[in-house]
Amino acid sequence: MHLSTMIDWRHALLGVVLTLACSLAGQSLAALPGFSLIGHLVLALLLGMVIQVCRPVTLAARESTGFIANKFLRAGIIFLGFKLNLIVLVSAGLQSLEAAVFVVAIMIPLNYAAARFLRVDHTLALLTACGCSICGAAAVMGVSGALKAKADQSVLAVAIVAILGTVFTLIEVFAQPILGFTDSQFGVMAGLSLHEIAHAVAAGGSAGPVGTDSAIIAKLSRVLLLAPVAIILGIVEAWRQRRQSQDRDQKFKVPIPWFMGGFIAASAIGSYIPAIGSAVPMLVKIAYLILGMAMAALGLNVNFSVIAKEGVRPMVSAITCSFVILALSWFIVRTWF
Repeated sequence: MHLSTMIDWRHALLGVVLTLACSLAGQSLAALPGFSLIGHLVLALLLGMVIQVCRPVTLAARESTGFIANKFLRAGIIFLGFKLNLIVLVSAGLQSLEAAVFVVAIMIPLNYAAARFLRVDHTLALLTACGCSICGAAAVMGVSGALKAKADQSVLAVAIVAILGTVFTLIEVFAQPILGFTDSQFGVMAGLSLHEIAHAVAAGGSAGPVGTDSAIIAKLSRVLLLAPVAIILGIVEAWRQRRQSQDRDQKFKVPIPWFMGGFIAASAIGSYIPAIGSAVPMLVKIAYLILGMAMAALGLNVNFSVIAKEGVRPMVSAITCSFVILALSWFIVRTWF
């Protein structure tokens, strides 16, 4: 019994060490030219998938990777709240916040409808819709609990968001000279249309410091919407499951993602308590380190055959909607900004 417990602890520790190594390696790679477009979180996910080549190590690490993918993810999203400065959003980004609400309200239903039209699974369609419409991998993982998504579905949605975000970042950067926008306008368009924070920063950066600041404000306006969207989806999903069961006496259980409350609380603490201000950069680094471990844990558990089988249709619908959100963002910036 003692020996068995010792082996379990070693296996659990192996999972922690492997995912931590993947997260740190992902951070280092993301600092290199070109890799910054892919982003630290997706690189950590890919490294976790690569480790699957060594099956004995992968199977041993799975003693703890399920826990890491679940609990570390929630902790990472809470810490990520420190990145969201509510004072900046209110003072400089109110117009961007209004535009973000408009974009998200339109694009989530549109992404979902397009995916379902192509016969994509309900849960995968919602994961992809949130990832493309809100804030990439963090949005996928933020709503996965409320949707009771499988690891393979979450990984596929993250992969789609990462690929398309990188492609459309390059499209926007090359299109910048012919759009006729000011640096600020271009930054807003990048923040409203691109999937990951890293994508928005990379594209906005091509328009200089002003473009970068505008892109960050617009993008964080979309990030702020992650919490209410996750709660709404949890309520809708609970209602849908109760309706499908046709059991009128079944208790109405709403899987509210309580960690989103921590996300908002962290945003408020980082924004309004001056003493925390100097620690915010370190807290955000911790957030990404923990999220990278969660992504690596997902990579260690992914089923490649499922991704190969299910990937084409959600990719096609997401490509179509990525062009739509780009056009919509262009129209909003041209009209409102």
